[in-house]
Amino acid sequence: MAEAMTAPRMAAAGTAMLEIRGLEAWYGESHVLHGVGLDIRQGEVVTLLGRNGAGKTSTLRAIMGLVGRRSGSIRFEGKELIAARPDLIARAGIAYCPEERGIFASLDVTENLLLPPVIAPGGLSLDEIYTLFPNLKERARSQGTKLSGGEQQMLAIARILRTGARLLLLDEPSEGLAPVIVQQIGAMIREIKQRGFTVLLVEQNFRFAQTVADRHYVMEHGKVVDMVANEDLAASMDRLHDYLGV
Repeated sequence: MAEAMTAPRMAAAGTAMLEIRGLEAWYGESHVLHGVGLDIRQGEVVTLLGRNGAGKTSTLRAIMGLVGRRSGSIRFEGKELIAARPDLIARAGIAYCPEERGIFASLDVTENLLLPPVIAPGGLSLDEIYTLFPNLKERARSQGTKLSGGEQQMLAIARILRTGARLLLLDEPSEGLAPVIVQQIGAMIREIKQRGFTVLLVEQNFRFAQTVADRHYVMEHGKVVDMVANEDLAASMDRLHDYLGV
């Protein structure tokens, strides 16, 4: 397989909102990322694809400073964040929605939405969130434990839309959800893109990813090994099948 991408294989020319170069990460003694490099431009939806254990979630966690150790360069809107604490990374304008969702089960929907601090202008109001997620409006006074898996996923994403974060890191938002809910999540991602949000999306479901993304980075063994623009998918299916088994 190819080695980690060099500069010519990054995104096309343009100012990147997020630039990652030579990112290494460790959990204890376990070296999980090996020179990851990628770019994301403002307003894009970009996916990280790869088999289980390829390093996709570790990349999101490394961006947020949630690994034991990291090195390399993570520049967000021109500011270097490799040495920043997770709370300062969040306040810089990056929000993380983990795979396990992390909602507060004892709080109702509205309380969950209001809990994270607003870090910048530009977030969605409660009314806008309830328009985007009508299911949540209907369940506004329901505790987290009473929500379905799809409603919990919607709440986890909605919660970070209120903060004013400009880059959203979404980890496997379609996992374990019924097809109709996956379609709703896809429609929501396309809508927030139209509203100016930028999204880095980890996905195992390639067929879902291709309905929402502009570009796809492929990871293997803790490295980025390829990048495919969405419009080039048809011509790239053979090599994507080799990577992903799709």
